[in-house]
Amino acid sequence: MIVQQTVLDALLVLLAVCLVMATVRAVRGPSDADRVLGVDFGFLVTLGAVALLAVRLRTPALLDLVLIGTLVGFLATIALARLVVRRSR
Repeated sequence: MIVQQTVLDALLVLLAVCLVMATVRAVRGPSDADRVLGVDFGFLVTLGAVALLAVRLRTPALLDLVLIGTLVGFLATIALARLVVRRSR
């Protein structure tokens, strides 16, 4: 049990590092496509962290939040991709 919590904590730290890298890409990205990719990756990392927290805290209600966030994130990615394509023309 302690080992499982330690592994989940280590994964949450790793996801925090990934979130910092995604934020750097979203802020510094040389093109709009890089910025969109950074924001999208940051959103997915956040959803992954919430899913890990749901397992760590044994709260299955948080998984509903992950499901809704995944659907919203998919639609947002499609919309942002269309915006980037329109701007590049």
